[in-house]
Amino acid sequence: MVIECKEKCDVLVIGAGIAGISAAIQAAKCGSSVVLTSSTAIFSGSSFFPGTWGLGLIGPEDEKDEADLEESIARVGCGMTKPEIVKTFVHNINPSIYDLESRGVKLRTAEKQDEKEFIPCFDHKRRNWNGLEAESMRAVFKKELLEYKVKLCPYYEALELIKNDKRVCGAVFGHKDAILAIRSKAVILATGGYGGLFKNYLTTSDIMGMGHAIALRAGASLINMEFMQMMPGFISPSPKTVFNEKTFRFSSFSDDKGNNIFKNIQDYTELLEQRSTHGPFTSACMDREIDFIIAKEELKGGVYVRYSDEMKNNPPEFIKTYFEWLKDKKGLTFNDTVSVGIFAHAANGGIKIESDASTEVSGLYACGEVTGGMHGADRIGGLSSANGLVFGRIAGNSAAIDSNTETISDEKIILKAHYVFDYSSKLAMLRKIMTENAMISRNEIGLNKAINFCKQTLEEINRSTENLSDKAKVIEYYRLSANLFTAMAVLKPAILRKESRGSHYREDYPEIIKSEDKRICIFEKDGKIKAMYER
Repeated sequence: MVIECKEKCDVLVIGAGIAGISAAIQAAKCGSSVVLTSSTAIFSGSSFFPGTWGLGLIGPEDEKDEADLEESIARVGCGMTKPEIVKTFVHNINPSIYDLESRGVKLRTAEKQDEKEFIPCFDHKRRNWNGLEAESMRAVFKKELLEYKVKLCPYYEALELIKNDKRVCGAVFGHKDAILAIRSKAVILATGGYGGLFKNYLTTSDIMGMGHAIALRAGASLINMEFMQMMPGFISPSPKTVFNEKTFRFSSFSDDKGNNIFKNIQDYTELLEQRSTHGPFTSACMDREIDFIIAKEELKGGVYVRYSDEMKNNPPEFIKTYFEWLKDKKGLTFNDTVSVGIFAHAANGGIKIESDASTEVSGLYACGEVTGGMHGADRIGGLSSANGLVFGRIAGNSAAIDSNTETISDEKIILKAHYVFDYSSKLAMLRKIMTENAMISRNEIGLNKAINFCKQTLEEINRSTENLSDKAKVIEYYRLSANLFTAMAVLKPAILRKESRGSHYREDYPEIIKSEDKRICIFEKDGKIKAMYER
């Protein structure tokens, strides 16, 4: 199938959350013609997820605090971060925050900064804490996208990157059952994580790991993909709402018969106190037992949360803010009982980049949650949004400079596809298998089961009849093959890493092992996903 080119630009940005929008605006400020695409609406992804009050955003307290924050990121990351990336990251956080404020984005600040609830997840001290709210970001970003003449292409789903002479020079998209191409001099991927590969996920439905897959097929590699944040969320009422971890110490948890689900854990109140210090699950703390029991009881008959009178009568500021939002947006209060479970949330790993946001492939840049190296096995709270801001600006600047020396390719674009039978049921089965075998508790048998499913399904769809006429089915083929590719990119390092480290827990290897203190890279070779330790 020959694909028609609908648009040409200097810099093509794929993904329209904080990272992608920041990249697009920065590239346009540099004088580049920019197209910004999104598989759903502009202002999408985890950056604008409606299941939480907003996003925490932290930076060092001042320049003197930068070294401590770098060390803390490495410590919390259990040695899995890239030091040069972390240094660039930390040094640019506060300038990015000040830049955001100067442009008119209103940041929420803490009135009672000394309350321990403002210590970021997994951190040991208070930082420069800010709250990002979607409405303020949307208003400022919308104005700037218009001012700098960024062309917006919502509902353009990236299917494949275009390469010419080993350089990425555009992408093929599915759009309203049509297939078209946008040619460019440079491409920035800002497609977010892969939480949507699981049944329960605290992201928007478009976060399916598409960017990881198309980057792999273009020749880029991934890093730290076995490390993913998983955390409690509401099952009912108001499904896919983030459970505020700061309330753990004020909460009681019961099964469907009203029994305390933690009654068999000695000193469980101390574990709940510790669990209140971080949102995501980690194998690094003894409070991991809390998450294991919630996950187990969720499958039996549900886990029900009630809040203490102490919290209702005198809530800390952070919790008060959360419940004000919860009442306003979800109609829920302190007095409502909620059912909770464990959800897939944010990715700690992703596309391997350098400090200038470049990948191993000429012409291809990446930023935001789709990337890896600045976080490790666990991530300090408030640094995901910081990552999007910092490396979004860097990627936009780097791609704009790169595009100055390039011309737009006019080589013919050929696309091949196969017919996918029953796409919806295959995706549902993938999510079920990933949930059963790659969530907070993993083992070799389960991981092999999931890997075999992905292999067999990929082989099945690639053996099927070649399909070029039904555009909707072509889109389904690329979507499903990408989902399976990215799932394999999570499973392969998870089975290779025979230890428990941070968010990666192996019940058959429950301890951290010093000899495993190295990162795992993932790459594609001859259509297959490979994983190996960095040399």
